[in-house]
Amino acid sequence: MVTSGLTGFSVSLTLIVAIGAQNAFLLRQGLRREHVVPLVVICAVSDALLIAAGIGGLGALVTDRPLLLTAATWGGAAFLLGYGAMAARRALRPDGALLPTDRPATSLRAAVLTCLALTYLNPHVYLDTVLLIGSIAQRQAHVWIFGAGAMIASAVWFTALGFTAQRLAGVLRRPAAWRALDGGVALIMWVVAASLLIG
Repeated sequence: MVTSGLTGFSVSLTLIVAIGAQNAFLLRQGLRREHVVPLVVICAVSDALLIAAGIGGLGALVTDRPLLLTAATWGGAAFLLGYGAMAARRALRPDGALLPTDRPATSLRAAVLTCLALTYLNPHVYLDTVLLIGSIAQRQAHVWIFGAGAMIASAVWFTALGFTAQRLAGVLRRPAAWRALDGGVALIMWVVAASLLIG
């Protein structure tokens, strides 16, 4: 049980740490100290719902369809390899896109709507939480313990991202920090992809 939970935690954290539109937005809001609490709650609760939907729905779908599970596994591995390649490219050629700007303050309504859009209109969110985590969960001995670990990882990451951004502002403004982060993400994603293909 513990192993399944830790696996869920590490897989989820690996996928979430990959800097995308949602994380970049939350990071910027954290750096600006704007509406951090509601945004963290939206991100964490949304991820938990999507992870549960992925585990419950996909699990029921693939139980009697091993061919579908195989296809999801290979598709998930291909996605991880591709996402890892993108992270590696960012590590080698950072563009500074995550640096905060001097734009006017964002209203709570605008921030919430933007966060919801970046969460539910982003196809990568569904690939990560519903398809990929859902398919990996089906290979675990304790599916919902794996899911709980994945949900906890999501909550931990979004909380850390939102509330420590301002304290880490100096470090996060350095391109080298993002290069190291993206390099680590690429390596971990490739390892997870290899474990899917081998296991």
